[in-house]
Amino acid sequence: MKLVTSILTALVCSVFCNGQMKADSSASSVHALSYNDKAYKPSYKKLIIPAVFIGYGVASLLSDDLKSLNNSTRYEIGEHQPKHIKLDNYTQYLPAVMVYGFNLAGIKGKHGLKERTIIYGTSQLISAAFVLPLKHLVKEERPDGSNSLSFPSGHTAAAFSSAHFLFREYQDENFWLSLAGYPVAVFTGVYRTLNNKHWVGDVIAGAGFGILSTELAYWLFPTVNKLFTSKESKNITLIYPVLESKNWGAGMVLNF
Repeated sequence: MKLVTSILTALVCSVFCNGQMKADSSASSVHALSYNDKAYKPSYKKLIIPAVFIGYGVASLLSDDLKSLNNSTRYEIGEHQPKHIKLDNYTQYLPAVMVYGFNLAGIKGKHGLKERTIIYGTSQLISAAFVLPLKHLVKEERPDGSNSLSFPSGHTAAAFSSAHFLFREYQDENFWLSLAGYPVAVFTGVYRTLNNKHWVGDVIAGAGFGILSTELAYWLFPTVNKLFTSKESKNITLIYPVLESKNWGAGMVLNF
């Protein structure tokens, strides 16, 4: 199922990219980029929420009270025995897919195809750089005992980085629409606990790393974008990872 998720994500992105290539090439002149835009300027205020979430997650590894909360939550979930579903394997990417879908529907965001894909790809690379090493360093056992890669939640990190990507793309153009990804991200995180794959602290930390990854991707965009706008090359290739605990995949964007 996880491998199918990786393949599906790559295919969806390819379809959106092919469908939007011509439209976005003509719109690129409209979306004139200014690297002095406040969207690319570091702001410590934007780090408060992810820092609080990550801090809670770290504290849940050390605090007996928060460990008790993790265990009591797991106990309550076990008492009600909710049906395990696999939808969270797909909803983690849904907010990002929504960005491309809105653009296909004519609801333009802040960036064109190439620029927003660079930003999203960068956010996923940063998220992977946080999540994967921490899983192997912390070695927290999952609630179901399947392995020791519980902290932080990679699904939740992907979901919140995608949701925050949607927010950042549309917050100035359509504020209420920009919030649409967060309920999907919350759903993903909640179901990681209901499926007995993560503790509450893992999910909250994952949310923090996801938001942080997207913020860093926007701040780094002026530098990263220059790598893809060299005058010597008119061809753009961007490959970004689709990562699961046991499977690896990739999405690719080609712009000629």
